[in-house]
Amino acid sequence: MGEQENCVRTTRASKKRAFASVATTNQTLQQLPQTKKRVVLGELTNSSHVALSHTSDFCDTQKPKLKSKKTKKRKVQESDIAASSDDPQKCAYAPLIYQHLHSLEVEEKRRPLPHYMEMLQKDLTTAMREILLDWLVEVAEEYKLVSDTLYLTVSYVDRFLSQHDLSRNKLQLLGVSCMLIASKYEEISPPHVEDFCYITDNTYTKEEVVTMERDVLKFLNFEMGTPTTKTFLRILTRAAQENCKFFNLQFEFLGCYLAELSLLDYGCIRFLPSMVAASAIFLSRFTIQPKMHPWNLALQHYSGYRPFELKECVLAIRDLQLSRRGISLRAVREKYKQHKFKCVATLSSPSEIPASYFDAVDE
Repeated sequence: MGEQENCVRTTRASKKRAFASVATTNQTLQQLPQTKKRVVLGELTNSSHVALSHTSDFCDTQKPKLKSKKTKKRKVQESDIAASSDDPQKCAYAPLIYQHLHSLEVEEKRRPLPHYMEMLQKDLTTAMREILLDWLVEVAEEYKLVSDTLYLTVSYVDRFLSQHDLSRNKLQLLGVSCMLIASKYEEISPPHVEDFCYITDNTYTKEEVVTMERDVLKFLNFEMGTPTTKTFLRILTRAAQENCKFFNLQFEFLGCYLAELSLLDYGCIRFLPSMVAASAIFLSRFTIQPKMHPWNLALQHYSGYRPFELKECVLAIRDLQLSRRGISLRAVREKYKQHKFKCVATLSSPSEIPASYFDAVDE
């Protein structure tokens, strides 16, 4: 009986000690800083209107204070750079950017030799180059590649052929390999190697394309970026449309059409990309409004070219537009006859450009 009472007392004492221990532990835990729930990356959001309930305290302590509308408005007015503006003349950096691009385009390593077919190539002709590039226009359309990819591709092809004697049975291989490199540089989702093998009707294997790709990259020293005619065309198109209500998408597409015609013409290699872009703008303005002088002080300022400096290039592209050169450029013409490009390939204009349009623009 005594042993039973002692056991009961012991059990009750143990329970009291356990309860006291738990109470002490809870009091200690309450005094410790509360740890926040860990937020996984997938739960984060950039949307300002979406709030995470379990991280509200974190957001309240970390969110920067918003400046008043008055302060924000003053800062916008003080800035000379309109980030949302499409007008290049309102950007203080525009002349410096253009000057930098021009300094790059004149570098010897970025320029093909103007007479490489005659000087170096023994098995290739200008007609073969035209056929290849005309086909690459179709490939770019088939895979819905951006125009920058096409311009880079042609730049790689011409520069590589300026330094390497190539047999005609490797010319198409060079073309698809250059387009593969350019698409990796420009496209969000570039075609695969197998796609370029397929488009050649499996004339070349995957290993051959990859080997040629490696050779071209080694030649370029892995410097894939370079200013092209398209780069300068974007800048000058925006400059040309300032305060000109009659210019629209048709004007922009016409400039692209004329630039692509020159891109595929071997004779236009001798012109700098910036000069080709300026000439395309000149000729586009003349085509749309032949009675108005196609050049002005703004375009002269941004391009750095005076009308008489563009004359040779303008007339060369003009011959392509009027099909006077004896080359077809079928793929380019068919491309820009589509309604999505406003059928600019069908536009016609006077057969001769007045000589006065190449005179200096009045200050």
